Amino acid sequence: MRPKVPASQLPEIVAELEEYVSQAGWDQPARLFALVATDEIISEEPAIAAALGLTPGGVTPVEQDEFDIQSPLDEALASIAWPEKVRGAALAVERVLLPPEAEQDLPDGVDTDALVSAVDADPRRQEVRIVVAVNPAGEHFCLLRLRAHPDDLLTGQDLVPQLAEALASTFA
Repeated sequence: MRPKVPASQLPEIVAELEEYVSQAGWDQPARLFALVATDEIISEEPAIAAALGLTPGGVTPVEQDEFDIQSPLDEALASIAWPEKVRGAALAVERVLLPPEAEQDLPDGVDTDALVSAVDADPRRQEVRIVVAVNPAGEHFCLLRLRAHPDDLLTGQDLVPQLAEALASTFA
């Protein structure tokens, strides 16, 4: 059985990652992180661990620089297979959200350009940064930061269930 990040650690992981990602500001591409046991990094890469100031215990997020941000997110996630030592994964993405009642005002059909234009023009839109972390058992936790209200964080397990499921499926 694959080792996993305990679900109790996921809230702290998403908070730390959102703080880290937010240092680069808004309008960033999706960023993917492997959650690796810090002890393994110290054992396998002692010079890197020392340079980063890693201490034993817990997990360390390792950004996946080769993550394909050119493909649609669902396709990029579907192409991922983690090595056995990865105990979880985290993803940071920026999206535009509309309230449920806005759906009736969106154009029908599959014209992506028209849909994007309608969403961009809607005054009810909210830009958000979403950070979700999962473990191989499918346990997950999410954090959302609204661009218009940067001091207000929304946290919970069921904020973006489809995104959490897609990230968890990378362990299947």
